[in-house]
Amino acid sequence: MAPVWTLGNGICAGMLTAAGNAFDGPLGQYSEVPGAVHSVELRITQGFSPLGEWAPTILACDVNAIVDWRNLDTGQSGTVTRYVPASNTSSWPMIVQVGTGPGRVQLTMRTDRPSLPVSTEVVVP
Repeated sequence: MAPVWTLGNGICAGMLTAAGNAFDGPLGQYSEVPGAVHSVELRITQGFSPLGEWAPTILACDVNAIVDWRNLDTGQSGTVTRYVPASNTSSWPMIVQVGTGPGRVQLTMRTDRPSLPVSTEVVVP
């Protein structure tokens, strides 16, 4: 997914990025969501570090990430909201599980603050 540009708490300018996997499951006992099936697991991170993981992260703000989803094959839809503190950088991503069911799924990520939402489509087995 492309970055979601947002305003965070106060006058903070921020950037959220998400990457993930679609799976049929069920997930094993050592996963974030044991037993989950036909879902998308997103890793959401804040900002970026221009000099790598040992340098300070910039463009990171405390926000609520909102993932709206719609299964284009079944018509089901929903929303998952998760608080993502500025400390959830690429070294410590926030894991968010979205239970969509199998099929073609449109995902849109935004925040609860002024933001530029980003959408993508995935196929969930």
